[in-house]
Amino acid sequence: MSHSNAALTPRHRLKVARLVADDGWPISEVAARFQVSWPAVKRWVDRYLAGESMQDRSSRPRSSPAKTPKTVTKRCVSLRLRLREEPVQLAARRNIAPSTVHRILRSARLNRLAYADRETGEPVRRYEHDHPGSLVHVDVKKLGNIPDGGGWRYVGRHQGEKHRAATQSKSRNAYGGAYRSCLWRDNCETLSITSKFTRPYRPQTNGKVERFHRTMADGRAYARCYTSEQERRDALAGGLHQYNHHRPHTACGNQPPFSRLINVPGQYSSVAV
Repeated sequence: MSHSNAALTPRHRLKVARLVADDGWPISEVAARFQVSWPAVKRWVDRYLAGESMQDRSSRPRSSPAKTPKTVTKRCVSLRLRLREEPVQLAARRNIAPSTVHRILRSARLNRLAYADRETGEPVRRYEHDHPGSLVHVDVKKLGNIPDGGGWRYVGRHQGEKHRAATQSKSRNAYGGAYRSCLWRDNCETLSITSKFTRPYRPQTNGKVERFHRTMADGRAYARCYTSEQERRDALAGGLHQYNHHRPHTACGNQPPFSRLINVPGQYSSVAV
């Protein structure tokens, strides 16, 4: 495919070359007719006579004597992952220019330390499965209950403690082991679901859910002053609807997550045939 600013498509370049080489048209006349320069016509004619393609060629030089050796590039990337040092420090270790190190790190997508996992040092990679539902993240998020009258974030520490002391006697909760019960196992087997557990104390291995927790906490759970826990729970349904159906998501091309789902009940109208 030719580039967007190309004068002619490869098919028309071949036509131009044949007018000159096969039909004997003057190069200057063909150039004027197709509104291109005569050196361009001459180049296409030479390619036609040599049996070469009319496609655009890469502008990359055939040789790059000043190109950074691969051994230096690999060493810079290795030191970045292991030592997490800045380009200036890495340049001093390898005796090269800091700008060269910065270019290498940009190519490897390691120019920002946030792009690398803090514990393993490996680059953070996005992933996406081939169809919705292929991978389902399941997690539990614990939020502190809001006492009657409002929490400390909005009413202050002193008043918040009073509200909590007056509300605590109303709440008694108990929890068991998550995702390890026989009912969970049996349902997964019935639905042909393979369970994969994340590493303990490693939220990075469940990053998509952790990011969702942060979005809901910032945008809903602590976005305004709720005067009771029940009021916040009542607002959860609206928050989930807004997130799924209306909130633009960069990974979905600034479309809401619901736009990626297919065959959702009520999404299509049925037609009798």
